[in-house]
Amino acid sequence: MELKVIYEDEGLLVIDKPARIIVFPERRIKEKTLIDYLLENYPDLKKIGKAPRYGIVHRLDKDTSGILLVAKNNKTLDFLQRQFKERKVIKKYLALVVGNLKEDFGKIETLIGRSPKNRKKQRVYLPFEPKAREKRKAITGFKVLKRFKKYTLIEVIPKTGRRHQIRCHLAYLSCPIAGDKIYGFKNQPTPKGLNRQFLHANYLKIKLPDGKEKEFKSDLPENFKKILEKLNYGD
Repeated sequence: MELKVIYEDEGLLVIDKPARIIVFPERRIKEKTLIDYLLENYPDLKKIGKAPRYGIVHRLDKDTSGILLVAKNNKTLDFLQRQFKERKVIKKYLALVVGNLKEDFGKIETLIGRSPKNRKKQRVYLPFEPKAREKRKAITGFKVLKRFKKYTLIEVIPKTGRRHQIRCHLAYLSCPIAGDKIYGFKNQPTPKGLNRQFLHANYLKIKLPDGKEKEFKSDLPENFKKILEKLNYGD
């Protein structure tokens, strides 16, 4: 696989991650991960951070495409991860959701934790529920960009970085991401030609160790653009 590089300097590598690839292994898997490809091209990453993620600063789900930061030294890794922890990073995603969001913009703020019924999923916990105290706060902002007959295109701005946060929160609003096989509802419609969840990390703003702020952008994948064009014709 050829890596698409958005930006690179002596301390940072910014990758445009394709869909259908796991960023780094968290359990026993046989398939090749993004970190395997990175190590082939940047073998010194083995000296950064800890296995198996090495210099990878944050994560994207397997079927989510877009901007991913990789640190090329430990100083940069620590500096960038601290900004994520302190919520100083601005991240934006584009998502096509099933249904019609009632508001043009809003904020979802809940507790999120692993679902006891399906260990692959996260779910929203209400404050009064048993074990709610053990769950972590998750905040997601959204803005409607375009409305279609059966779908809504939105910009999503997560304020926290919980696992599956965006997917879980949009399903909680009864507007799951189109093509999402885990959080989607039974018999929900799927645009023709969509074979994965319609979620793309298209913008990220962060301060680098030299004190300068950098903005990174990633265009919507071509197959997503074609799907949106087809939706313009009445879907």
